[in-house]
Amino acid sequence: MEHAVADMASLKFIGMGLVSLGMLGAAIGAGIIFGNAAQGVARNPSAEGQIRKIAILGAVFAEFMGLLSFVLGIMIMG
Repeated sequence: MEHAVADMASLKFIGMGLVSLGMLGAAIGAGIIFGNAAQGVARNPSAEGQIRKIAILGAVFAEFMGLLSFVLGIMIMG
C-alpha cells in the first residue's frame, strides 16, 4: 500500500512537469506573435495600429493559456 502512495506522489510531480510545458508554449507563441508583428510593421508601416491591436490580442490569448496551465499544475499539486 505504501508503494502505491509513493507512486501516486511521483506521478503528481511528473504531471506538474508536463503541465509546465504549456507555459513554455505560451512564451514561444508570444515571441512568434510579436516577431511577426514586427515584420508586418516593417513591411507596411501604415498598418501599425491594426497590427498592434491584433498582436496584443493574440498575446493575451497565448499568455492566458500559459496561466491556465499554471493553474492546472497548482491543482495537480494540491
